[in-house]
Amino acid sequence: MRRAIDTRSPFGWILVAGFALTSLGLAAEPQDGPPPGFEPPPDPTPGQSSSIPYTPGYGTADSNGSMIAVTGVDVTGGSLLYLIDTETRHLSIYQATGGTKSTMNLKWVGARNIDLDLQVDGWNDESEYTYKKLSEAFDPGGGSPAK
Repeated sequence: MRRAIDTRSPFGWILVAGFALTSLGLAAEPQDGPPPGFEPPPDPTPGQSSSIPYTPGYGTADSNGSMIAVTGVDVTGGSLLYLIDTETRHLSIYQATGGTKSTMNLKWVGARNIDLDLQVDGWNDESEYTYKKLSEAFDPGGGSPAK
């Protein structure tokens, strides 16, 4: 007798999401270019080339009480799955690639406990105002900016 996958457990969700991502990666056809009518955004710095090429991305996101799943496509055309456990604050990333029988696979890219990451006010942040300056600009009650 076969047992069904328990989708209430985190392992069950990871397994189901992995199979879904693999199926999505195998079913996707290579794109010959952007969809009809697509125009990339204007270059913010005319005369200089961007270090990261702009490519249209396709992805979805969903969640339940304890997990968030986000899918997308990387620059190589592989499908990505980001799983975030909101209870234990862990992040896990998977990549699925399609193609021929010898090239299709599902790979675990990495994982991390993001508990401390979520406590940092800013890192590699090139915003105009830092968190500290913004918090000083607002009153302790979270009201309007101080004048």
